[in-house]
Amino acid sequence: MIHQPTFLFISGAEIAFILFIVIMVFGADKLPEIARGLGKGMRTLKDATNDIKQEITKTVEKNGIDTTSITNDVKKELDQVKDDLEDFTGSVKRKL
Repeated sequence: MIHQPTFLFISGAEIAFILFIVIMVFGADKLPEIARGLGKGMRTLKDATNDIKQEITKTVEKNGIDTTSITNDVKKELDQVKDDLEDFTGSVKRKL
């Protein structure tokens, strides 16, 4: 079975249909303006996200919090939950 890549669970045909509707509603001459506005909006969102990350990083460094130990603790907990879940699903699969 061939798996086609999907974007947000939308297939290529659905994307083409959406683009067709957008062109019909707004017209081909407005499409570049809409794309430019969406691009600026996405850039603004990315910049805001980076600013938040930088503020968090500065605060962590200022307070001397060791992020590697916290990350390792979270990884250990997640691995434990994953192992427990695999053990549980393994026993359920064997019973079926």
